[in-house]
Amino acid sequence: MPASNPKIGFVSLGCPKALVDSERILTQLQAEGYEIVPRYDKANAVIVNTCGFIDAAVQESLDAIGEALHENGKVIVTGCLGKRDALIREAYPDVLAITGPQDYASVMGAVHKALPKPHDPFVDLVPDTGIKLTPKHYAYLKISEGCNHHCTFCIIPSMRGRLVSRPIDRVLADAERLVRAGVKELLVISQDTSAYGVDVKYAEREWRGQPYQTRLFDLCRGLAELGAWVRLHYVYPYPHVDAIVPLMAEGKVLPYLDIPFQHASPRILKLMKRPAHSEKTLERIRAWRKVCPDITIRSTFIVGFPGETDAEFEALLDFLREAQLDRVGAFAYSPVGGAAANELPDPVPEELKEDRLERFMEVQAGISAAKLQKKIGRTLKVLVDEVSAGGVVARSMADAPEIDGVVRIADGAKLRSGQFVDVRVTDAGAHDLSAELL
Repeated sequence: MPASNPKIGFVSLGCPKALVDSERILTQLQAEGYEIVPRYDKANAVIVNTCGFIDAAVQESLDAIGEALHENGKVIVTGCLGKRDALIREAYPDVLAITGPQDYASVMGAVHKALPKPHDPFVDLVPDTGIKLTPKHYAYLKISEGCNHHCTFCIIPSMRGRLVSRPIDRVLADAERLVRAGVKELLVISQDTSAYGVDVKYAEREWRGQPYQTRLFDLCRGLAELGAWVRLHYVYPYPHVDAIVPLMAEGKVLPYLDIPFQHASPRILKLMKRPAHSEKTLERIRAWRKVCPDITIRSTFIVGFPGETDAEFEALLDFLREAQLDRVGAFAYSPVGGAAANELPDPVPEELKEDRLERFMEVQAGISAAKLQKKIGRTLKVLVDEVSAGGVVARSMADAPEIDGVVRIADGAKLRSGQFVDVRVTDAGAHDLSAELL
């Protein structure tokens, strides 16, 4: 690429959905001939894709903007925090432009204004899968934008808007290109994966000469044709999710559901404006495991939500022990600017929130350790993520990248990243497994 081409630095923060936004922006930048550089001092301008979900993420985003301004001076801000432009302008009035999430056109417009587009973009240098920020062997597949829920602890709908489902033929075509380029695992993401297609009344489209409705079941059916691992994230436990579990039992999609239950107390769930009830949830989990015994269920929970009593927290621990979830993440409730939950009475003291979080994770660590111990001696198919002098890191069907455990292979020096291999589990900890090649 000619030295005269404008150079862009890029900082990507936040969740996998924001990561996909970053990939789209980077793809368009390189398609137009801009050069992406990894250092502030080599860039003509810097784009910061921000997160604004919780206070810690807001601060991380503001710090990143400040660092980019200090090190470079020309900064374009995009992403969820962009919806709070007054906050950004108050802290950093010198940023070149501020745009919200998914506003790719405005981002590119700001780039064009700051650094005119090169006259001869090298479109042929950009693969048809676009620029990816993940390893070559897995990719996130975003199927929709926005959310129709009004959870009181969340401001994402105000940032990303209501649900907008992508046409199913385009999603499947994107997935096909990714697999053709070497992707071995597709991680399906959105704000509410179960609601896919509701906004377009499950409109029917054609892919590979066959009709597919814009709904989760048909999406899974189509993705199963590609021969890659398909992992479902951000799934709400609606009744129609039951129809997906037999596909998992048949090996068409991974036996893995990422479902954010958030709590078990009916009163707290009502205050959160969340669907589901703990008793019904337990029944659903038992039914899923009956259909697909190897299913992995991961979830996230909030402890210390405003008004949470000692009894309600103990009920949450009882639910955890009863549900025996495979993978669990949790965080202490943190007020988010603009969230309705901020107005709820009886906030839980910080010290008590942290104590509850510690107790919660201790209970789950014991559950996880016991479940992993049962895998010792079993044969697992794993996907190799990393091969280094320190050993080989892989993942089984039960492990999503970044958020779950890993499988460490001691004798895999000749393996390569992105390779599927069969291993025998030799040891287990609270979250990770050790294994040997067969």
